[in-house]
Amino acid sequence: MNVLLLCDLLLLLKVFISVFLCINFLLITTFFMKDIFYTTMRYILFAIALLSDSLYLLITNVLLILNYFSFTIQVWLCVIIYIVLSVYTFVTPITLTAMTLERYVAICVPLRHAELCRTQRALHFILVIHGLSSVPCIVILSIFFASTITSFYTQSRICSVEMFIFHRWQGHLRSAISQLYFLIMSITIVFSYVQIMKVAKAASGENKKSKWKGLSTVVLHGFQLLLCFIQLWCPFIEAAVLQIDFMLFINVRYFNYITFILAPRCLSPLIYGLRDEMFVNALKYYALCGLYKKYSTAF
Repeated sequence: MNVLLLCDLLLLLKVFISVFLCINFLLITTFFMKDIFYTTMRYILFAIALLSDSLYLLITNVLLILNYFSFTIQVWLCVIIYIVLSVYTFVTPITLTAMTLERYVAICVPLRHAELCRTQRALHFILVIHGLSSVPCIVILSIFFASTITSFYTQSRICSVEMFIFHRWQGHLRSAISQLYFLIMSITIVFSYVQIMKVAKAASGENKKSKWKGLSTVVLHGFQLLLCFIQLWCPFIEAAVLQIDFMLFINVRYFNYITFILAPRCLSPLIYGLRDEMFVNALKYYALCGLYKKYSTAF
């Protein structure tokens, strides 16, 4: 019975992931179709988050299938997969933080927004985001490479993050780095929220409405960030459950995957793309092959 339920759950997950990958593909295509999107910093950051989420969903989906069927791969290939997943685990939350800061600058320091968030800085932002995201991966892999012998990389194993943790202190170090990142990002988002709230309360009319919308976006980013970082606690919870019951461990791992890995990365289109009127109109226009007249007359 449990096997049948897991098969049904796996099939449901495939459908769910496929739907969101299609939505992300439409959003990314829309981003590149209009120059106003790829020349505006907030849309560029949104596109980075979409590409990161899509790649992450695609790779974790493949790994889920491999692990379900207990398919083994050589360790060197698993290392490559781990590098990509480790980096893009942090790219999304760091990008969310950058998007929050962009809203803070746009609302609280509007006179400097054009200077600080000009398109020419986009490559710098992308490099900084990926550089910061690579630090935890570099630390963990440095210890891993120092602890293994060459023949280990040609062995075939089920690819999972536990394979890279040889000692308990390595897990604690990984957790400490993640919590440090979470603390810094949380402080940044709370600071932005407080400052935007002050400006929103002092604003009036349409300006007030716009600033409150920016504030709600920051709150949603904070919620998404929280879900992203709860996943960093999942390996510790799963390790404890594994000592109790294997089937319970499988069920908990699937629950964590859906709630703390899939959900945050499926929220990006809803939080930013589908709440932005200009982007939604463009999406409808291109999705309906130019039949959406409101967008075509507006642009």
